[in-house]
Amino acid sequence: MQSEIIISGFGGQGTLYAGQVYAYAAMDEGLHVTWIPSYGPEMRGGTANCTVVISDDEIGSPTALHPRAVIALNLPSLDKYEPLVAPGGYLIVNESMVNREPTRTDIHWVMVPANTIARELGNERAANMVLLGALEGNMKALPEGAVERALEAHTAKRLQKFVPMNIEALRRGAEFKA
Repeated sequence: MQSEIIISGFGGQGTLYAGQVYAYAAMDEGLHVTWIPSYGPEMRGGTANCTVVISDDEIGSPTALHPRAVIALNLPSLDKYEPLVAPGGYLIVNESMVNREPTRTDIHWVMVPANTIARELGNERAANMVLLGALEGNMKALPEGAVERALEAHTAKRLQKFVPMNIEALRRGAEFKA
């Protein structure tokens, strides 16, 4: 089975990192994977998104016209990608940065107060992991614990101190069901 996921937000929200972690998790499970980042010239505040494709078989294209899932970290991302989610797919929305609910009735969607949860955990930058947890908690494209194991295995040594908080962020996000 193949799953295409788009993660989109402003630069600095950790969109690319969330995609990397998800890609590593899939790769560590022996799946085929692609991760394609896209970002504007600004480091922070500009648009940033990435496409992750995971599959049991070889991947024909690393792009996704109608992804199975989208994580929208902000309102412009929701506006852009909500119409593109494949029917029956998943839309995970950062309620902390979006002032409306999705309007589609043919997809599964969930509003997650990701920034609020991340602040409760001690670092608002963990909002991306809250949303990644919500994605995997709903879509279940990977074996249980795969994303947590990828965080532990692929986080730089100097950043290892944040792994327990990020794992807790994943778990808190997974509690939100579409």
